[in-house]
Amino acid sequence: MLRTTSSVLLAAVLFGYTGIAAAEKLNPVGIAVKNEEASIAVDINARGQVAGIIQNVEEGTQRAILYDRQQVIELGTLGGGESYTKGINANGMVVGTAQNSRRQWRAFIYSKERGMRDLGTLGGNSSYGAAINTAGQVVGFADTSDNYFHAYVADSDGVLTDLGTLGGNISYASGINNHGEIVGTAALSDGYRRAFLYRPGSGMINLGTLPGGRASSASAINDDGVVVGAASTASGRWHAFMYDGENMVDLGDMIGYGDSFATAINSAGHVVGTILIGDERRSFVYRDGKMTVHPGGHGLYLVNSINNQELVVGAQFQGRKFEASTMRSNAIATVVRSPQEFMTLICIVLLAAGAMVLYHRRYRGIQLRGFGTFSF
Repeated sequence: MLRTTSSVLLAAVLFGYTGIAAAEKLNPVGIAVKNEEASIAVDINARGQVAGIIQNVEEGTQRAILYDRQQVIELGTLGGGESYTKGINANGMVVGTAQNSRRQWRAFIYSKERGMRDLGTLGGNSSYGAAINTAGQVVGFADTSDNYFHAYVADSDGVLTDLGTLGGNISYASGINNHGEIVGTAALSDGYRRAFLYRPGSGMINLGTLPGGRASSASAINDDGVVVGAASTASGRWHAFMYDGENMVDLGDMIGYGDSFATAINSAGHVVGTILIGDERRSFVYRDGKMTVHPGGHGLYLVNSINNQELVVGAQFQGRKFEASTMRSNAIATVVRSPQEFMTLICIVLLAAGAMVLYHRRYRGIQLRGFGTFSF
């Protein structure tokens, strides 16, 4: 009887330790690659079209792709050897960066009808594409004639407009919503960098930092104007934040440890991002006032975006390479216990099993002389 009880309870502990992994919440996108290649999902739209990257593991080179209806569409380059994607809009238009024949990096916009188009620069040699909205407006950053990067917005015709800075020399745009509101990072006159919000007709606004911090950076904005990113704190840590138009909410404080970075937000205000604790990476989802943290190996290793259908996209780490994957934003966090906690649980189970047998035998009127009268 004791052996049976112990086995059942021990199995319950083992299931609690590893069982959730059996119902793992990560779903590979299904991008077919060669043995020496890895795949990364960068962004996904409502149609399920994925902007992604195929990477050569040994060489580290990257190729921009569009994954559409189980078909991998190679987007090519602008005459050079590499390219990568950063976003996709509702119409399947992709934005990213590719090398030209001079091996200069240039922002591009891709559509099935027109292929890949070079968006040019702000007078310098290079540019980078970061995000695209439904209207086909693209944001990113580009070299100016004096060799500083400035944030830009490109209209549907591909004409770049310099967004300026916050008094310093550089700025980077990283997100745009369907109202044309843009977020990113810009330098102040003292060199410190701050998250900014740019509204058409109003210019660039400094979003500030968390209390005691000196720097901040914005990564994305939804159509309600809610901004997410990361900001430094008085302790020197980086904390993910959410700016609601009036206040900068410290999401990293809800996590309670490590350096955290918010990477994306959807129309429902659900925020996703990454936590760094030494060499370990964890992913988080903030939704409906609740913070969920997925331990390393049990969530996406790279967290790139979240769409309005509640799919978080990025990549899991399989062996020695990435695999493009998705995860539901409401996925339950896996409980991971340390080896010490695990051994303690086993001891508790065995003691509990012994107590149950003693109780059972006494209940049946069996008189036990001592613990030496029964065996495991």
